[in-house]
Amino acid sequence: MKLSIIIPVYNEEKTILRVINKVKNQKIGRLKKEIIVIDDFSKDHTKKILLKLNSKNIKIFFHQKNKGKGAAIRTGLKHTTGDIILIQDADLEYNPQEYPKLIKPILQGQSKVVYGSRIEAIRKKIENMYKLHYLGNVFLTLMTNTLYGSKITDMETGYKVFKKEVIKGMRLRAKRFDFEPEITAKILKRGYKIKEIPIDFMGRKFKEGKKITWVDGIKALGYLIRYRFSD
Repeated sequence: MKLSIIIPVYNEEKTILRVINKVKNQKIGRLKKEIIVIDDFSKDHTKKILLKLNSKNIKIFFHQKNKGKGAAIRTGLKHTTGDIILIQDADLEYNPQEYPKLIKPILQGQSKVVYGSRIEAIRKKIENMYKLHYLGNVFLTLMTNTLYGSKITDMETGYKVFKKEVIKGMRLRAKRFDFEPEITAKILKRGYKIKEIPIDFMGRKFKEGKKITWVDGIKALGYLIRYRFSD
């Protein structure tokens, strides 16, 4: 079996090499590893850094204009050849050391979809994070559970892992951070249960490069409602 790791990137010159190295060096048992990096028209030195990479084990694609995180992930999905797909942000908020426990339920046949839940980790470090982000995520997750009958704790997590068959034929439209509510809604509507695994999380602040805002939260709510009644 093969694990396809999609890394959407936008203006992450300070972290992209460290993230890629962590992903490359992380052991995942007997699974083969496919790394797919999509630069979403970065304005800093990210593109130059990626162009200098010389690795046969990494597929790198460049958008010719900025389209958003969701669009970058959709580009990555078109080029995956693995049996299992994992989304990895290009900052250092999520640690690839979590891979073994995230893919374990899928390998053992317990679930076809696994989310890494940050809730426990966030609560322990809440003083270092934007409380508005935390409360927004709690609200959006509550709305997800209400609308789709699920029992998850962290809909907005960046660590989403699933078998490729789960999204086969799925029409994804997301361009920005709407990828999270859209794919969650459509996974649940297809009848899949999401298994959550607690993960560690090192949240960044805006001055450190964080990009999601309260506006994206309002839009996420709209998408959750929209996809409950349409495709």
